[in-house]
Amino acid sequence: MRWWSRFGLWLSLAIVVGAALLPAISGSASTREAVFTVLVSVALASSLNMLLGYAGYVSFGHIVFFGLGGYIGFYAVSVLGWHLSAAVLAGAAASGLLALLLGMSILRLRGSYFALATIGINEAMKALATNLKAFGGSTGMEMHLRAYQPYGGAARALWITYWALCGVTVLAVVASFLVKRSRFGLALLTIREDEDAAAVLGVDATRAKTLAYVLSAVFPGAVGALYFFKSASIEPGGAFRLHFSIELLVMIMLGGQGTLLGPILGAVAYQKLRSALLTSAAFRDVQLVVAGVLLLAIVLFVPAGAVGWLRSRSRTLHRALE
Repeated sequence: MRWWSRFGLWLSLAIVVGAALLPAISGSASTREAVFTVLVSVALASSLNMLLGYAGYVSFGHIVFFGLGGYIGFYAVSVLGWHLSAAVLAGAAASGLLALLLGMSILRLRGSYFALATIGINEAMKALATNLKAFGGSTGMEMHLRAYQPYGGAARALWITYWALCGVTVLAVVASFLVKRSRFGLALLTIREDEDAAAVLGVDATRAKTLAYVLSAVFPGAVGALYFFKSASIEPGGAFRLHFSIELLVMIMLGGQGTLLGPILGAVAYQKLRSALLTSAAFRDVQLVVAGVLLLAIVLFVPAGAVGWLRSRSRTLHRALE
């Protein structure tokens, strides 16, 4: 592996780790909360990029794995009394299992049919959670303060959750890099360019797409478990937010789909823009409109995203930026 390939990974990790260390350096709780939101977006965007960027399958319901992992993890901690680490693994495993079961069927669909199917799955899971009494029904569940006692109290649990999220985000970025640089990743890229031609060349498209779908689901499941443990409450509307899936697509397209660095830069840039809009009296109610307009502008004028545009500027950047 040549130096420029490694440089792309190290640059991506440096951005993630550098951002993650800001709250520890400043000691600011507000900075921690802001970076926490960014890291959630980076992990989810990087995981979705394995399916969208590498295999070319657009999923509008990727948030379903975040919600499922959140519910499983929350239930494991608050009701079953599991340790957070076990709950996170359970959330990741449940999301991966759901992706495996779904992937064997809906990944036979292509284009808009697959995208519509993912929306339906998200809404179906939302309705299921709303009607499950074990998960609190439409009102959801709340975490009792005693659940945080094994971690040194609620304040200390916030930092434990934060650092755990940092670890999951780093793993998501590394996994994305390893997939892209593997034979498996090459198979996905071939499917993205021409699935029928890939099948002629001997690529088992169904198997490759299903594996990519499972990998892309595991990390949102883990992130969801951490996110709602920190929030101390969970309800269907917050767990299965369809508009967040759309925002993830904006992040990936903004940074550059199919690249390692793109989802990271896109997530950071979009969250900064969103924060500015939410704190603006004139634009706080139209943030999703801005997201839609931004996505349209990217598709029309910069389809390769920021990283793709930079890579096209010079051969050195093309080699250095992953």
